[in-house]
Amino acid sequence: MDFIPGIDGPSEGVPRVLACFSNNLLRREPLKLVDGGQSQRTFVYIKDAIEAVVLMIENPNRANGQIFNVGNPNNEVTVRQLAEIMTQVYTKVTGESPLETPTIDISSKEFYGEGYDDSDKRIPDMTIINRQLGWNPKTSLWDLLESTLTYQHRTYAQAVKQAMSKPVASS
Repeated sequence: MDFIPGIDGPSEGVPRVLACFSNNLLRREPLKLVDGGQSQRTFVYIKDAIEAVVLMIENPNRANGQIFNVGNPNNEVTVRQLAEIMTQVYTKVTGESPLETPTIDISSKEFYGEGYDDSDKRIPDMTIINRQLGWNPKTSLWDLLESTLTYQHRTYAQAVKQAMSKPVASS
């Protein structure tokens, strides 16, 4: 994950579900499910993705001129399911109890603004990378979230608490 909204950039309307959900978990705020969280996504662990890139570099005769999808179709979930799993993992990682209301529904117009368009399903086809390089991702969604949320909590929890405790400037 490349940033935490509100610490490294804007906190609202960011189309990066892992970053937004992590941020909300750190802030102990409900996870916002855009249009009910029915969009489907897959997630790949960074170490798995790096392994795929290394295979491409080490096998130029099989990789050059190819277009590869690097993902993990075995980790397919709806955004709502992702929110539920992330809440469970975060509770395990931190020892904190889950929020009484862990999620809230919000419209895409309200979250992203006017004119934002997104696909309902993003599932990578792994046929070419598997055939050309024999690569398949290894890390389960639970394991990648546990690793990621442990890192996020260790790295950002204190910064988020400090940011939240600063008084808001009034005009």
